[in-house]
Amino acid sequence: MDTLRVISIDDTLMNLILIEEIAREIGIEVVSFENPLDSLQYLKNNRVDLMLVDYMMPQMNGVELIREALRVQEELIPVMVSAVDDDYSLRLEALRAGAADFLTKPVDIAQFEAKIKNFRKIIEMKLQLQDFNAKLQLEVQKATANLVAREHEALEVISRLAEYRDPETGSHIARVAHYSKMLASAYGLSEREQDILFYASPLHDIDKVGISDAILLKPAKFSDAEYETMKTHSQLGYELLKESKNPYLQAGAIIAKYHHEKFDGSGYYHGYSGEDIHIYGRITAIADVFDALTSQRPYKKPWSFEEAIAFLAQESGKHFDPRLVSLFRENIEKVREIYMQFEEEQ
Repeated sequence: MDTLRVISIDDTLMNLILIEEIAREIGIEVVSFENPLDSLQYLKNNRVDLMLVDYMMPQMNGVELIREALRVQEELIPVMVSAVDDDYSLRLEALRAGAADFLTKPVDIAQFEAKIKNFRKIIEMKLQLQDFNAKLQLEVQKATANLVAREHEALEVISRLAEYRDPETGSHIARVAHYSKMLASAYGLSEREQDILFYASPLHDIDKVGISDAILLKPAKFSDAEYETMKTHSQLGYELLKESKNPYLQAGAIIAKYHHEKFDGSGYYHGYSGEDIHIYGRITAIADVFDALTSQRPYKKPWSFEEAIAFLAQESGKHFDPRLVSLFRENIEKVREIYMQFEEEQ
């Protein structure tokens, strides 16, 4: 290890000088303080391995100083230096405060050297353990990052199942993910929930794998019967994902269940309204509809941003959560950036 960092606190200057001389003889430098408050300030700015502290001091006694010092540096090793060798109550009080050992005044060189050697070994082992723990934590973080990356990759693959059934959804799922995360951030959801929504919102159309190509790929508006069939896809997606223990797939189930509900209760599958519609569903509904409106489809041309925003405003409080509509409109430049980023993939 590098040089042992030792401080000594005693309100009597001669005692400090004596400790410094003894320490110097065995090759150790000691930083000394007559005022315990000064030593605390030093601890706040400097790592210290070993603290030698007198008991009787006017500003703060040694036990109080040990308590405060350990709050600043919990790895510090405090040693009480006292002229009272047989004061059991003092020793007990010091031990309870966190003292690791005791030295008796006048300090004996041989005893001091022996204790320093023992403490040096303890400190070396502590540092080795800290280094091992740091390396282990880094390996765990790397392993966790790899697992998360693989999980995200798997979610992307699952999300693209719908894309292979519906060629128009290639960039749609990417834009919906980004719109949803942006809106979740504006709404005040935590970073964790924003992350979940980003990776889960593309699952809103996973249920299309259960819809026949004749309906899904029809280049015209649906008949009433076909529309009723399409309406079943939200329930299908929920049933597909609801038993998963994965938080992203759990969120995907929620989104599949709620993203076709309407704020006024006129949506499907269950006719939920207002805040009974899960926030994930309310957010994804806006992202999904806005992107569908501004995207090319076999049966329609893309709407302009202005037309799509006007539709959201028109449906505020009816189809969509009014607060979310306001937040979406306030962040329209971010929406444009997302749209332009994926525009070529349409």
